[in-house]
Amino acid sequence: MRTKNLIMLGLLLGGSFFTSCAQKSPYNTPDFQISAAQVTHETDLGVTVWEMAVKGNAGATIPTPAGQLDGAPVLGYVFPTSLQPTDVGFSATEGILALALTSHPDFDDTPLWDENSDSILDNDGVVWHPHWVVLTEDKRVAGGLSVKQFKKADETVVLPPTNPGMPMYMDSPGYPVLTGGNIIKVVVPDYRINNRTDFKYDGVAAFMKVNTSKEDLPMLGVYEVYSVASGDLSLPYSVK
Repeated sequence: MRTKNLIMLGLLLGGSFFTSCAQKSPYNTPDFQISAAQVTHETDLGVTVWEMAVKGNAGATIPTPAGQLDGAPVLGYVFPTSLQPTDVGFSATEGILALALTSHPDFDDTPLWDENSDSILDNDGVVWHPHWVVLTEDKRVAGGLSVKQFKKADETVVLPPTNPGMPMYMDSPGYPVLTGGNIIKVVVPDYRINNRTDFKYDGVAAFMKVNTSKEDLPMLGVYEVYSVASGDLSLPYSVK
């Protein structure tokens, strides 16, 4: 099933779909044109360093606020992986586990973390920060993918304790995200990914949007894809 999911992801985001989708948005700038993606295991520190290089300035472009949660724009540098949801604290579920580095000025979904260091925990959604998400196929949105949802009453679903309290397979792990020049990077402790360093990955730059008013749309869907590191979402890269 994991192989099937990866093939599905590649078909959705690769080829002609990717070409047409990447031409629509004002955010389709060199800041979201990926030139390389890399994950390096620093054995002496017990961490992996996840990096994405772009043709422009990584993290320099942020979304224009919508002024409300419904319809709020989200920009992301996303690492789809072959890791299992259980490796980061979710209960077992089908889908693609991805590490997304996001910015969204209309809301804050990292209630435990103060990314802008002003002693206020709920005002820094615009600062680039990480999320673990489980992505699934969703033909209701142009990007063909959304963050997997569940019913609030479903007591079988387990989320990591750092989750933001939304009925989605999403976590706000609080890893440090750094930007400099054309590179954005995040540092992930080994023990936070079940000490897995043998996974495959890819890189995607995408536009997402929040929905809280329309039952026929996902709560957080992918609407546009600007670039894919491998070109075909085949997850060809291994941890160095």
